[in-house]
Amino acid sequence: MKVYTETKDKILTVVINRPEVKNAVDRETAYELSRAFREFDANDDLYVAILCGEGDTFCAGADLKAVADGSGERANSLEPDMSKDGPMGPTRMMLTKPVIAAISGYAVAGGLELALWCDLRVADEDAILGVFCRRFGVPLVDGGTQRLPRLIGMSRALDMILTGRPVTAKEAYDMGLVNRVVPNGMARQEAESIASQISRFPQRCLRSDRYALYRGFDLDFNKAMELEFSYGLEVISSGETISGAKQFTGGTGRHGKF
Repeated sequence: MKVYTETKDKILTVVINRPEVKNAVDRETAYELSRAFREFDANDDLYVAILCGEGDTFCAGADLKAVADGSGERANSLEPDMSKDGPMGPTRMMLTKPVIAAISGYAVAGGLELALWCDLRVADEDAILGVFCRRFGVPLVDGGTQRLPRLIGMSRALDMILTGRPVTAKEAYDMGLVNRVVPNGMARQEAESIASQISRFPQRCLRSDRYALYRGFDLDFNKAMELEFSYGLEVISSGETISGAKQFTGGTGRHGKF
């Protein structure tokens, strides 16, 4: 089993299970990742997912041994139809629910692209991120050139993409590439803590705000404002907002308490 899942309360953890190759992703692994996240998105009992790697590595990217064998059977799929799965699996999906990457060790090349696909990234303090595929003529074809500059800006993204240099967890945090840096071995635990907090919020509103951000990011500002407002009205019409207001008047969440 190249990918396995664990469920706790409303949280699904998806684990890349190929520690013998630093959790590199071949065609079958990509397929299993896609299937796991499709099932997560379709399951109304699950609110947040965590993506991590077995052992001491998040993901070293595409399995270059599978690429090098020349048969094409194990190599990552290169499907040009964007409605199909990406080379690393779920990276073309727009899920309705958030995913948190728990990064231990290396998140490089396609592994970096998987982490970029996630909504949030938590990293061990010794984690390393980078476009290591620069050394071998392997292009970023799964969102790296598009998501990276949207997260950290074009100048920093070009630095990483052109040089392929290793980026430490601290530098990644400073540039906004990761959201939390924690002591070694604690990335998954911290991701679980964040996921638990997120899972306790009213979900329709949370998912609406998340989707409005993604959908509106590249729109004209006024169009994005209209989009946000229309999504917000749907939440209000659902009754979730009135229910929350009644909880507040009853004393829940006063003084900024979460």
